[in-house]
Amino acid sequence: MPIIQSVDRALRILDLFDEHTTELKITDISDQIGLHKSTVHSLLKTLQQRGYIHQNLENGKYGLGMKLFERGNYVIQSLDIRQLAKKYLMDLSAKTGQTTHLVILDGKEGTYIDKVEGPMAVILYSRIGKRIPLHCSAVGKALIAFKEKDELEKILSGYEYTEQTEFTITNEIEFLQELEKVQSQGYALDNQENEPGVRCIAAPIRNHENKVIAAISLSTLIAGVDDIQLGIFVQQLKQAASELSEQMGYGIPI
Repeated sequence: MPIIQSVDRALRILDLFDEHTTELKITDISDQIGLHKSTVHSLLKTLQQRGYIHQNLENGKYGLGMKLFERGNYVIQSLDIRQLAKKYLMDLSAKTGQTTHLVILDGKEGTYIDKVEGPMAVILYSRIGKRIPLHCSAVGKALIAFKEKDELEKILSGYEYTEQTEFTITNEIEFLQELEKVQSQGYALDNQENEPGVRCIAAPIRNHENKVIAAISLSTLIAGVDDIQLGIFVQQLKQAASELSEQMGYGIPI
């Protein structure tokens, strides 16, 4: 199907903004997407009229509009998995004192769709809506470890193994070996691969078709949780994942 150029350009503008870049001048937008200022101005005004872009009248810069927040909430509300998982995230967080997450696969990354802060949590990396690499996160490993071979090959085709810490897996051979380990033990571990001093564990959530549709995780600091305690957390996490999978229809004959 042909690409609608004006739509593609408008979406490219929206993609320029993230947690680090919340506002941009029209000249910055023009330079980054390679379009003339007059064209960018027309696109911005159209997006602004529809509520997807707003302009800061004090400095003239542009940022994302509230319509995106509104639409994003509609998407989240439509995810039954999020509603069902909330109880398990809260229970796990209360039992362990740690932060728990619910993550789904989006292309070649994971996306946090829910989070419960534990009373002992000091980890600030995660937030709802944030994307996370697959190769250096427990949730990423859990999300793709059980994929069919052809689907996994598609995900890993052209995948970039960016080195986040000295412990990050940086090549496909080692990553595939890691995924085999996840399959055999039923959970995934990120051992300081994404953040120094942080260990995360994750377990897959399956639906009635035996497909992994999400993963729940628990984040810990090495300084606060030893191997024995982490092992206890693993069992609690796997139990929660098993019960949540049953809620999603896993194991029910169809």
